[in-house]
Amino acid sequence: MKTYTFLFFSLVFALTSCNTARHASAPVYYPVDMTGSVAGVQFPDEGIITQSLFTDKDARISEEHIQMLLDGSYYLPEKLRVAIVNVDNAPLINRRYGYDEDYLSSRQKYLSTLTTNLEGQQRVKKVSLVPDLMLPTSPSFTSIREAAVRMQADIVLVYSIKGGMYSKLKVFSADEHKAFATTQVLIMDVRTGMVPFSTVVTEDYMSKKMKDDFNDNEAEKRIQEEAVMKTLARVSSDINKFISE
Repeated sequence: MKTYTFLFFSLVFALTSCNTARHASAPVYYPVDMTGSVAGVQFPDEGIITQSLFTDKDARISEEHIQMLLDGSYYLPEKLRVAIVNVDNAPLINRRYGYDEDYLSSRQKYLSTLTTNLEGQQRVKKVSLVPDLMLPTSPSFTSIREAAVRMQADIVLVYSIKGGMYSKLKVFSADEHKAFATTQVLIMDVRTGMVPFSTVVTEDYMSKKMKDDFNDNEAEKRIQEEAVMKTLARVSSDINKFISE
C-alpha cells in the first residue's frame, strides 16, 4: 500500500511540475488592433503618473488648471488686435553725449519693422504700441496682460533685442568689425494668458568701415544694426507662419 501511495504522489508531482514549466515558458499572444492597443484585454494603469506629485506652495496655477491647459486646444481669434511691448531696459541717456540719438533711432527702426510686418497680415485688424508708462520697470506677464486688456488687444507681441561687437584690428588694411544680435519674441493670448508662440533668433554680420562712416563708432553702429535686422527678418517670417496657420 505504501508503494502505491508513493507512486501516486510521485505521479501528481511530475504532472504538476510539467504543467508549471510549460505554462511559464510558453508565451501568450494577444490580438492587437490598428491603434496598437490589445483587443479585448484591459491592463491596469498602475504606475502611470498623470498629475504632479510635488507640493509647490509658490505655484500660481492650480493642478487642475495645469491639466486643462496641457490637454486643451487653442485657436487664435479670426481677427487680431495686436499690442507690442519692448521689454529692453537699455538706458536712453549716454553718460558722455547725453541723449543717445542713435539708440533711439535704431529702436524706432526695429519697432517699425515689426509693426509694418504685422500690418501686412490679412488677419491683423489693428497694431498698437504699449507705452512704457503703462508698464513697471521690470514688466511681468501679469502687468503686460493687464496693459493689453486696457488697450483691448487680443494678443501681445513681446520682444527683446540684445547684441555685441567684435573688432579685428589690422595694420595694413581697414579694421574688420563683427556684430551679433539675438532677438527674442513671444506672443501672449490676452484672454487666456497662454503663450502659443515663441522664438529666439541669433545672427551675426561682418563688415569694414565704409566711406560714409564718419568714424569707427559709426561703422560699429551700422554693422550692429545690420545684424539686428537679419534677426528681425527671420522673426517676422516665423510670426507670419504662426498667424497664417
